[in-house]
Amino acid sequence: MFVSPMLLHSIDEPFDDDSYISELKFDGIRLILSKFDNKIKLYSRHHNEVTTKFPELLDLDIPNGTVLDGEIIVINDKGVPDFEAVMERFMSSKSSHSIVYCIFDVIQLNGLSFAAKPLIERKESLLSIGIDHPNAFVLEGIQGNGVSYFEMAKEKDLEGIVLKKADSTYEIGKRSRNWLKVINYQYTDVLITGYTHRDIKFLLSYLDGTAAGMMEFMPISERKKFHSEKNIKSETEDFVFIEPIQCSVKHRFKTKHGKLRIPSFYKWRG
Repeated sequence: MFVSPMLLHSIDEPFDDDSYISELKFDGIRLILSKFDNKIKLYSRHHNEVTTKFPELLDLDIPNGTVLDGEIIVINDKGVPDFEAVMERFMSSKSSHSIVYCIFDVIQLNGLSFAAKPLIERKESLLSIGIDHPNAFVLEGIQGNGVSYFEMAKEKDLEGIVLKKADSTYEIGKRSRNWLKVINYQYTDVLITGYTHRDIKFLLSYLDGTAAGMMEFMPISERKKFHSEKNIKSETEDFVFIEPIQCSVKHRFKTKHGKLRIPSFYKWRG
């Protein structure tokens, strides 16, 4: 059974509030796991069944009529989630990466909907299941302490944290301000060297000229500024190349090939 997951809103800074539960945000693949008629099925957040992708989880000992929400991750040799590794595992059955299912919520239990119950009660019910599995664990979170929790996430080079209202219901299929994510962004100075003809994406390079990837996210006001100042050098069927313009971008991390993951415009430089 698929349930469309509750989604997060982004905020820039963490805060301390004991009416919130602080959780680590893991860089992986959102996964809805359900068990009905003694069969476990797995779904991505977009309602694609992916049961065969993660056979390790098919013997999870949970009651019939249960729907769980969590994140699939792969831990690298530094002890932190590795997004490229989890995607490699997702795309290839030959991948040897071991996965872990980090479970942070229960939507149904024993055939009863828990969506209307407050998060703090859902957490208690989730713990009561007594999940004991080498490829799964329950993410309890802590009360308040968002600022220090975020600093810890930064020190350990984790993706960030999530702050959830302790009395929040599970809002199926909605993006809710009761769940807030604070991302541990990195900031890098780059050069914009070109763009697609409809300026959907911008070509980026590092200051030494090596390729840094492509950027999609730039506010409309900054796009207007960019187009008013650009100097076109040449064009191809797909791209317009310009005299480089320096800016700073924020991004998740660098891939193993040295590219920026999900870069977005931060500010102009120079």
